[in-house]
Amino acid sequence: MLKIKEAIVVEGRYDKNTLSQLVDGVIVETTGFGIYHNKDLLALLRRLGEKQGLIVLTDSDGAGFQIRSYLKSALPPHQVKHAYIPDRPGKERRKRQPGKEGKLGVEGMSQQVLEQVLRQAGATILGESPRHARSASLTKADLYACGLAGGQGSRERRERLLKKLDLPAHLTPNAMLPILSALYDRQTLLEEMEKL
Repeated sequence: MLKIKEAIVVEGRYDKNTLSQLVDGVIVETTGFGIYHNKDLLALLRRLGEKQGLIVLTDSDGAGFQIRSYLKSALPPHQVKHAYIPDRPGKERRKRQPGKEGKLGVEGMSQQVLEQVLRQAGATILGESPRHARSASLTKADLYACGLAGGQGSRERRERLLKKLDLPAHLTPNAMLPILSALYDRQTLLEEMEKL
């Protein structure tokens, strides 16, 4: 079991059940779009964010990104980390039919994938020494220089890179920035883009 300092925010109870098999820590469910009308839950998330930080872990479909976007606007950004599950086709065992977009959600991910995305998001795992941060984070100018934003063909290059990194296709350049900063420095990213 991973003892994680931050509270993890998921969409529903099945996501929470799956994650609780891996994580020893606070896991809060938004009840899907119910978060839009639940001021008490939002206040709780703000308090948890202030006290221990939050990790938002939603599905990689459109609904998951809507909930994530809402939370991004409602919570202080310096208190929130974002974990993204990869786009994987399929359906969860408990369902008769796949979801609208045909992708597995958090509940359908393996324990290994969930651990990897939490680590990539920068989860504070108690009992482990913290990983050293890179000397400088990537900037939007770096994304532009790599052809990932603001230029002709940038969307296609972004999609190829997201597929190679096993990240959801819904990621915008702004959402990609902290993830790429955790994985690459500027020079390594440029080299990676040349390989694509």
